[in-house]
Amino acid sequence: MPNKPPAVCIIVENLTVPFDRRVWQEACALRDAGYRVSVICPQGRGFQKSRQTLDGIEIYRHRIWEASGTLGYFLEYGWALTAEFILALRVYVRTRFRVLQACNPPDTIFLIGLFFKLFGVRFIFDHHDLNPELFEAKFRRRGFGYKLVCWAERLTFRTANVSIATNESYREVAMVRGGMNRKQTFVVRSCPDLTRVRKQAPHPELMEGHRYLIVYLGVMGPQDGIDLWLHSIATITNEQKRSDILFVLIGAGTELPFLKSLAAQLGLEGCTRFTGRICDEEVAAYLSTATLGIAPDPATPMNDKSTMNKILEYMAFGLPVVLYDLTEGRRSAGDAALYARNGDPDDFAQKVLSLLDSESLRAELGGRGRKRIEESLNWDNEKQALLEAYAMALRD
Repeated sequence: MPNKPPAVCIIVENLTVPFDRRVWQEACALRDAGYRVSVICPQGRGFQKSRQTLDGIEIYRHRIWEASGTLGYFLEYGWALTAEFILALRVYVRTRFRVLQACNPPDTIFLIGLFFKLFGVRFIFDHHDLNPELFEAKFRRRGFGYKLVCWAERLTFRTANVSIATNESYREVAMVRGGMNRKQTFVVRSCPDLTRVRKQAPHPELMEGHRYLIVYLGVMGPQDGIDLWLHSIATITNEQKRSDILFVLIGAGTELPFLKSLAAQLGLEGCTRFTGRICDEEVAAYLSTATLGIAPDPATPMNDKSTMNKILEYMAFGLPVVLYDLTEGRRSAGDAALYARNGDPDDFAQKVLSLLDSESLRAELGGRGRKRIEESLNWDNEKQALLEAYAMALRD
């Protein structure tokens, strides 16, 4: 009889589980393949249990806070790393895991990976964000902090037996900046799971009497371009005098208070709704009702190489998309979207209006997007690469 797949431990610091859809999909795929899966993550709103077994996956949560400023970030990441290490020791005593998977940001979890490699544990780096580019996008400068982030990224790749990239651009970073061999790198895109994505009948009450509903879904940080989107909304409502559109922004992040204030300054309070983080069922209700989805991520070195999960989510629900012209954005959306000139919120607004004014164009782009998801960009395809990455790590 073949040996039973061993235990694995996944550490993610950026989001709690199962709210982090990518990590939860990976954990479920590994569980279904026979692995015993443990996940270490932060506590989040609605997930207050520090220890929980959910759908056969053991979850260990630690407290965390969102810091600001250099000292705050050192304290946040230092505390999180300490908590993760203590929990990893506890998990190892229980399961003797053979693989430790680290999901960034930040790129500090390699230190835990180095420790456990002393016991023969394989280290897999699940590369979610380009942290040097993210640092530059957030702080708009380089300096000692930037050098530290670059150093941490290099050491993470040096420590890894295998790296998992979210797209081909990230795979190139692993090989060029990380010095990894191509056979050590695998592309595992963050794609919708078609067994879970179910478009519902529209919910007219979500439109609050408006004819159109436009949705933003995602994180609200300084690098996500929501300030640009609010200026586009101002062009649509104030200059073009459109009062038949409701703009809903779903998600949370450090920029949320500022964005609410900016919306008020632009006179958009009557037509915009900030929902904060909501459950998957509510997200599905909004996406099933929406007219189109938008991805206003500006053209930065990080965004140009990153796959925006919200684009794939929109496409899974058959929604046309408007986004700025980014390399990985085009690889995701293809001919299912309209692309605005980079850094031009007025052109972005015009692309939105051109979709609102053409029902046939919306149907055509939405159908193309759904087809792309069904034929290639879905989790059933991507999880095979994840299992191959684990097989390589254990075989190495």
